[in-house]
Amino acid sequence: MAKTSAQSSALPKFIQLSEMLIREIAAGHLADGARLPPERDMADDLGVAVGTLRKALADVEAKGLLDRVQGSGNYVRHRPAVDSVYAFFRLELLKGGGLPTAEVLSVDRLAKPDGFARLGGDAEGHRIRRVRSLDGIVIALEEIWLDGASRDIVAPQDLSDSLYHFYRHELGIVIASVEDQIGVDVMPDWTPDAFHLTAGQTAGYIARVSWTAAKEPAEFSRTWYDAKRANYISRMGKG
Repeated sequence: MAKTSAQSSALPKFIQLSEMLIREIAAGHLADGARLPPERDMADDLGVAVGTLRKALADVEAKGLLDRVQGSGNYVRHRPAVDSVYAFFRLELLKGGGLPTAEVLSVDRLAKPDGFARLGGDAEGHRIRRVRSLDGIVIALEEIWLDGASRDIVAPQDLSDSLYHFYRHELGIVIASVEDQIGVDVMPDWTPDAFHLTAGQTAGYIARVSWTAAKEPAEFSRTWYDAKRANYISRMGKG
């Protein structure tokens, strides 16, 4: 058994900004057709360099959520589905949106639990336990299982705030679909003392299996979230 504990790596700043804007648009905080503030003003408000902001805006534009009109400004365009880093992250603040971040509690290589073992692959998997936050507000605990065949060793410093970003760029695994079962459960016995909910306390619960485009199971996860701080949101519609 290998065990490590440390912080995960933050996503590049321009991706954080891009994802923040994408989630704000999806939540309806930025209306369709709305003009964003001038880039220099926006960069000052966000505390970033203009070049970093422009790189983020270019990413949002490439995803079809922004029209950048020379000499006029940047205009929001709504779309029902976007291939973003957090496209499958379904928890939002009660007001909507919120930029996800993660703190890794531990990474272990262990025998896989029944929920994932039944899907095949190696008998062992990498178990990742994390605390999730939105805009710095702690909302959830996660336990993620990744098949042991994906990599011999996974260390916390290998991981970014978005595991799907790590899967795609480090492991060559692209998540194409997920199956979520939503309900309630009690917080697990490994709930950290510093977490605002305690072990045994009732919380929202998500059991997820993630699949590749080839219909191969790539991940099994369990999430316990505070329904007084976050909602599970799934948006659907025609593109």
